[in-house]
Amino acid sequence: MSRISAVALRDAVLDDGSFVSWDSAPLDVGADATYRRELADARAATGLDESVLTGEGTVFGRRVAVVASEFGFLAGSIGVAAAERITAAVERATAQRLPLVASPSSGGTRMQEGTVAFLQMVKISAAVELHKRAHLPYLVYLRHPTTGGVFASWGSLGHVTAAEPGALIGFLGPRVYEHLYGEPFPTGIQTAENLHRHGVIDGVVPIDLLRSTLDRTLKVVADPPGAAPETPAAGSVPDVPAWDSVEISRRPDRPGVGALLRHGTTERVLLSGTGGQGEAATTLLALARFGGQPAVVVGQQRGVGGGLAGPQALREARRGMALAAGLRLPLVLVIDTPGPALSVEAEEGGLAGEIARCLAELVTLDTPTVSVLLGQGSGGPALAMVPADRVLAALHGWLAPLPPEGASAIVFRDLDHAPELAAAQGIRSADLLRNGIVDAIVPEPADASDTPLDFTARLSATIAGELVSLRSLSDEQRLAARLAHYRGIGLP
Repeated sequence: MSRISAVALRDAVLDDGSFVSWDSAPLDVGADATYRRELADARAATGLDESVLTGEGTVFGRRVAVVASEFGFLAGSIGVAAAERITAAVERATAQRLPLVASPSSGGTRMQEGTVAFLQMVKISAAVELHKRAHLPYLVYLRHPTTGGVFASWGSLGHVTAAEPGALIGFLGPRVYEHLYGEPFPTGIQTAENLHRHGVIDGVVPIDLLRSTLDRTLKVVADPPGAAPETPAAGSVPDVPAWDSVEISRRPDRPGVGALLRHGTTERVLLSGTGGQGEAATTLLALARFGGQPAVVVGQQRGVGGGLAGPQALREARRGMALAAGLRLPLVLVIDTPGPALSVEAEEGGLAGEIARCLAELVTLDTPTVSVLLGQGSGGPALAMVPADRVLAALHGWLAPLPPEGASAIVFRDLDHAPELAAAQGIRSADLLRNGIVDAIVPEPADASDTPLDFTARLSATIAGELVSLRSLSDEQRLAARLAHYRGIGLP
């Protein structure tokens, strides 16, 4: 496939005429005569003086820093001079508090400079990590091909990572593999599409859509919140039997997190796990705005793969928590799961440990959090996403240690007493509100399955109002109130 040059990438992303180069003359690395000829030939062929260009420009008027590889320059390889240029650009972006867009296209370490070049990935990675610790966006677009140490360092550290369609992306270059092992690398593995299916990257984006995708992403991760929306008035809570809510929550047409994102948010950017394969796909991860309020969204997808949540799904949820904390964005968690995956694979994959880590990280997370009990809230995977600053419940949302049938099996050794135990255990939204487990109930004047657009609009506006109110609190106030609240649940 044809390759996108660094200049073409730059021009596809930035506003016309906005680019300002940050590049100074490359360092003299003491090249021998052969290497000097190779450098001269690469400069003549590409019009660039090194394998990367750096600088700043604007995306729809918004300042961003850019680092882009040029594969035509010695296969985009990274030696001391290129690494110094990248590191200086990352440090400058951090100092000026600019979002950074990085676009590797490289075979990895520059072989002409040997192990010294190999070690350059350390300082690049350090600079990128410090940029992220300053809570500044680091956005990566992998171009064909990206392999080796570049993919294993600054190519894999993005808050959000997309790739060019059809791009060869992998750690070990296929030619190297074939020479080392005497057989070709299996086809279809080191492709952008396959990595996306497995949740390694967040998306596959054609170059002509990259600018608009970047704009949507920056609207969430970099732009300030919008004005506070009008919050729906809270109505009285009808007395609905618990078992009715359980049955209603299981309707296959009940709107889930996907419907909430489609109809209740703007600037949606779907991230890894979304639409992919395997058990991790039961967790949806996205960037979005609710009524103008930016957030990271983690949602359980009840209709995907049976909806049972295993360790990979919870690791995806923890990625969302880390992303929200790293970007200083609020986190919205949507709970809708029939329960944990009960299998050998789940046990060996550390399901209990993942639930524990989710709980511990969420309740102490250093960013505003809102949990939404949208439908079924069964077992540890539901509990792992509960302990937020504010917890909302749809009228027919419920939370229980087990599905009512499981509780009936334990207590009565049958399934017939499930409705009785659903009532006795206090799992319905009204009971959760009375016990201080949820803070507000989102009405369903009619079943949400019958009025999905009305329901998702009401839920989205309620979430937005909570995000606005949480913004008025300091980090210390918010965390102290959260910990005190969960310290006191169930006490007299």
